Amino acid sequence: MLYHVRMDVRIPHDMDPEVKADLVTREKAFAQEVQHSGRWPHLWRVVGEYANVSIFDVESNDALHDLLSGLPLFPYMDITVTPLAVHPSDVNA
Repeated sequence: MLYHVRMDVRIPHDMDPEVKADLVTREKAFAQEVQHSGRWPHLWRVVGEYANVSIFDVESNDALHDLLSGLPLFPYMDITVTPLAVHPSDVNA
């Protein structure tokens, strides 16, 4: 199943810089691992914001929830999920 996911990151301004650096490093490693697995085929930065728009390809709602909640930055994110379906006018469908 495909999902369009927007993630807006809201790290507290008073977070210890070392804790923040570790968190961001772990987030990048986790995100790259998931991308290499094929479950996160598209990842785009939202210009001018600490946010991204992504496409996930996972087997279920529960699988997506497990993946997203495993992100190290998950506690600091506002996430919007939109399930996607094939459009009848898509020439590639």
